[in-house]
Amino acid sequence: MTDLAIVLEAILFVAEEPVTAAELAEVTERPKNEIEASLLDLSDDLGAQRGVVLRNVGGGWRLYTHPDALGYLERFASTDRARRLSAAALETLAVVAYRQPVSRGQVTEIRGVDSEHSLKTLERRGIVLEIGRAPGPGQAVLYGTTDLFLEKLGVASLTDLPPLADHVPPAQIVETLELPMRPESSSND
Repeated sequence: MTDLAIVLEAILFVAEEPVTAAELAEVTERPKNEIEASLLDLSDDLGAQRGVVLRNVGGGWRLYTHPDALGYLERFASTDRARRLSAAALETLAVVAYRQPVSRGQVTEIRGVDSEHSLKTLERRGIVLEIGRAPGPGQAVLYGTTDLFLEKLGVASLTDLPPLADHVPPAQIVETLELPMRPESSSND
């Protein structure tokens, strides 16, 4: 049987909000008083010489970074690698992932807005890279995803990406959504 402290720490590590002792008792199939005692022990263990602390807040338990590490965390958060991707960068990444090899112009055409900045951000982060040149006039740079992209997404290969069809609404819904954006027909016909 797995040590209860290991299980609790793992659950709290992935939790996005405080988790109650009752929830933890239900998940672990252990008595609530045993969970509470284990949480107090875990809180003592973590607070001693670790980078995270366990606090009882907002009606539940949650892991937080140790207050002594604040200065270092602020410096780390200001680095390029620590910043989250913007919605534009995520859209661009999705286009590259599903259409690769793809040029900047093709990404821009699909998204409907210039994607140069997003592509540069993704390149700088090592998530996409130049994988070749398009044949023909201009020989546009072609982009593709990297192994880091696969690692971050938790998949072994591009074939493990979910099919796009699962995320596209039926044609009648798309038509309804596009209707307000279509030019109105003239009433002088």
